Amino acid sequence: MATLSQWVAGSRPRTLPASLVPVVVGTGVAVGEGGAVWWRAALAAFVALVLQIGVNYSNDYSDGVRGTDEERVGPLRLVGSKVAPPKQVLAAALACFLAAAVAGLVLAAVTTWWLLLVGAFAILAAWFYTGGKTPYGYRALGEVSVFVFFGLVAVVGTVYVQVERLPWEAWGAAVPIGLLACALLVANNLRDIPTDRESGKRTLAVVLGGPWTRILYAACAALPFMFVLALAAPHPWVLLALLAAPLSLPPTQKVLHGASGADLIPVLGETGRLQIAYGVLLAIGLAL
Repeated sequence: MATLSQWVAGSRPRTLPASLVPVVVGTGVAVGEGGAVWWRAALAAFVALVLQIGVNYSNDYSDGVRGTDEERVGPLRLVGSKVAPPKQVLAAALACFLAAAVAGLVLAAVTTWWLLLVGAFAILAAWFYTGGKTPYGYRALGEVSVFVFFGLVAVVGTVYVQVERLPWEAWGAAVPIGLLACALLVANNLRDIPTDRESGKRTLAVVLGGPWTRILYAACAALPFMFVLALAAPHPWVLLALLAAPLSLPPTQKVLHGASGADLIPVLGETGRLQIAYGVLLAIGLAL
């Protein structure tokens, strides 16, 4: 039986900013539009968080039963390290998906029932990332899914459930947030290239190879600041997000200077801190 601390570690806490930051940014847009509804924002945050945890447990289960996680450099995997039975990890993932579905049902009931379709696609995408017979995460499509669901869907969806319309600022803010979420996945997959290649897991990092994956990470970390400049014309306060730029330098330097294996583990935490700082400052700028 896994301990509580092991379950927490298995939820991959360093990845969780990817779920909450989009809600913060979307709420910033809603405040700027004069239509923030705080209980809906809180419920959207709950949906995003438990869905992310569900994704992480689902990946732990699917990779574990395939044997992909038997040789890992990164953080604890519950199934791969045999500290929790696969059925328990699967049950935890399904419980998270159910909780997200129930909360999403409430949001759909007070806005539009079309949200149920979006939620269903999100849960299916979460499961089939590494689950099922043909997981798309094994076919170099993980970054596409992360950009769509942790960028476009999360930010735009958070705005919609509060103001019930889709201002252009929602889309403009969603793109850089999606890029930073991709940076987290790229750093994770860069670290795992040797073991993923050996186990037959064809992530985008495996397909591109180390050098190009490092360039991709640098681009995902830098391009959000270019979007700030684009958003600044109608919303000058978003320039506050540039204050987060120094946080992009340590992880980018590590990646571009050839860090590998365990040396890339701190990059996940540093990328998460960059994402939090950028997202909070962008949200404040959009709200003002």
